[in-house]
Amino acid sequence: MSVTGKLALIAGGGAVPVEVARYLKASGRAYCVLRLQGLSDLELNHHPGHDVGLGDFAHMFDLLAQESCQSVCMVGYVQRPDFNTMARDAGGAEHLPVIQAAGRGGDDSLLRQVARMFEAKGYAIEGAHEANPQLLIGHGLQAGPAPVPEAADDMAEAVRIANVIGALDIGQAVVVAGKITLAVEAQEGTDAMIRRVQALPDALKGALVNRKGILAKVAKPIQDLRLDMPTIGVSTVETASAAGLHGIVGQVGKLLIVDKAATFAAAERLGVFIYGFDDTDGNSH
Repeated sequence: MSVTGKLALIAGGGAVPVEVARYLKASGRAYCVLRLQGLSDLELNHHPGHDVGLGDFAHMFDLLAQESCQSVCMVGYVQRPDFNTMARDAGGAEHLPVIQAAGRGGDDSLLRQVARMFEAKGYAIEGAHEANPQLLIGHGLQAGPAPVPEAADDMAEAVRIANVIGALDIGQAVVVAGKITLAVEAQEGTDAMIRRVQALPDALKGALVNRKGILAKVAKPIQDLRLDMPTIGVSTVETASAAGLHGIVGQVGKLLIVDKAATFAAAERLGVFIYGFDDTDGNSH
């Protein structure tokens, strides 16, 4: 997608909105930040923009028009609200019932409905990876030690299993060691899933002095990557290390790395590799 025109960054919690805003400022692109109240990082107060309530859609649309924005990028953590009690303006009263109904189909369905609302008003939707391409994982070894030969089979199997659970809309991540699936992600999140691996018998998992196993994090087929893309960061590397894993693998163009410098430094320090695969790898290697 061609990223031109003024962009409105609708910022939830976490570090990704901050990294997108920094990139937009450094690149010279026209932008403003709509900071979701009580969620967005305080650093975003130093960027051009406005504070908005999560349910204040009429106010958001007024600001988008006032700022002459052509595109919207929705990024950052937003805990699913209690739609019955959340504050809203007239726009929220109009749109929230439809969004709430879509949410019964899961977060992906909810996000797509929110995106359709903005698109119906004439705004293009951009992903965080389009607003800041530097967040994306590159191809091949990104950081950490070179994978041992047996890691190639585990990478391929981890990617295969991740694609299977993604097709079933279960989760994005899986841990495989010795071609045995040790854990799959459901609703608990990637870090919590990895922590479960630590409780497994030593015969199955790796250890700090003898690392074994791969974490694969792969987008679900149903995911709209403009709205939600698999993400790793320092905590992912630290948790993978504590579980004795050898490496982390993600798909080129479909995995965000938050704070690459710190994440890559953690991988080097802890001895966990980060690897980006694409179709030329014949799966993951």
